[in-house]
Amino acid sequence: MGLFEEMQGRGLVAQVTDHEIVGLLNRSSIGAYIGFDPTADSLHVGHLVQIFNLKRLQDHGHRPIAVAGGGTGLIGDPSGKSEERNLLDADSLSRNLYKIQSQLSRFLDFERKGNPALLVNNNDWLGQIRLVDFLREIGKHFSINQMVGKESVRSRIAGRENGISYTEFSYMLLQSYDFLHLFDHYDCVLQMGASDQWGNITAGIELIRRMRQRTAFGLTTPLVLKADGTKFGKSESGTIWIDPEKTSPYQFYQFFLRAEDEVVGSYLRSFTWLDDDQLAELDLATANEPAKRKAQGALAYAVTRQVHGAELAEKVKLAAQALFSDEILRFPPEVVELAIQDAPSICIGADSLSQGIDIVDLYIQAGLAKSRSEGRKVIEQGGAYLNNTRVVDVDAKVFSDDLTPGGILLLRRGKKDYAVVRALA
Repeated sequence: MGLFEEMQGRGLVAQVTDHEIVGLLNRSSIGAYIGFDPTADSLHVGHLVQIFNLKRLQDHGHRPIAVAGGGTGLIGDPSGKSEERNLLDADSLSRNLYKIQSQLSRFLDFERKGNPALLVNNNDWLGQIRLVDFLREIGKHFSINQMVGKESVRSRIAGRENGISYTEFSYMLLQSYDFLHLFDHYDCVLQMGASDQWGNITAGIELIRRMRQRTAFGLTTPLVLKADGTKFGKSESGTIWIDPEKTSPYQFYQFFLRAEDEVVGSYLRSFTWLDDDQLAELDLATANEPAKRKAQGALAYAVTRQVHGAELAEKVKLAAQALFSDEILRFPPEVVELAIQDAPSICIGADSLSQGIDIVDLYIQAGLAKSRSEGRKVIEQGGAYLNNTRVVDVDAKVFSDDLTPGGILLLRRGKKDYAVVRALA
């Protein structure tokens, strides 16, 4: 199967500018680029589809070019935005670029013989252009009428309260010039991106046609959305980052593990390299046994392994099991710590456990019950758990022997409310 058919079969093709792309992707070796603007000091899961598309290109013999937007990042892309971005200062942008470049290097092979990946910073050329020269040589090829017709601009103009600044309005010219520069200096003939980049991509192709009398190409992928239609990079608690210091690997794993049945199939095709037989098997499992969430488990493990490595993926997989296992006492302390790191916690003296602590009092201290009567009611209704074992006796006491090897007690109320009790000497 050729690369185009592979991408199309996995739902990764939204628009193409020319069907000649099919032959280029399947039979040629070409340079293709995707841009990443450094608006934060880490990429997030919303970027992963494009990062993985570059990897797919490289695996099929093409030369992937990742463009870090050191120049365009100073301007801000209006695509998909309802209001003006806050402009970054040069120091913040520099720090963000350094971290993002490091992250991209984890997914692409910059030493591969024949088609090594390339990472460039567009400030290297955009920062050298004189304004008058740019307007004379590049600006004259852009029609305001056509630019206003682009969705990214039209939607902003329609919003009378915010509108669009000339700064962001000019973004299309800068991205188009990026494509021209890469076409001239790196033999890059294809630009890829999410479907909200269609206007910018086609503008670059037209600039190359006008200035070089040559044909360049564009391909977009669908925006990956959650079941409620919101952007994939966002969650209730905020953005899910690739940087493990900003989003823990356990939180990262849990984000994918909680994927809704309606979208887990498309996520598997966008974010993993599972083959057609494996995908069909997981689709069937979702349809016939949705409660087992087999597809979500496969998705979470595969993406975490790709982003954080096999060793950490195994640990967070075990940690997810530990959080619901009544054999939590048998899990290694480091695995349990991964599972509980985001749960609220309290500390008690280890000596107090030698005499035993009333389980209802412990629930109140941990914030899982407001009163003794509420705590007793939770136990009587079967919603109280100690180390994932249901508590059945309202008069039960907790002792030192109940501690996990890591010196903690895991309290749970129902399915979602947790608290950690740490015993201190």
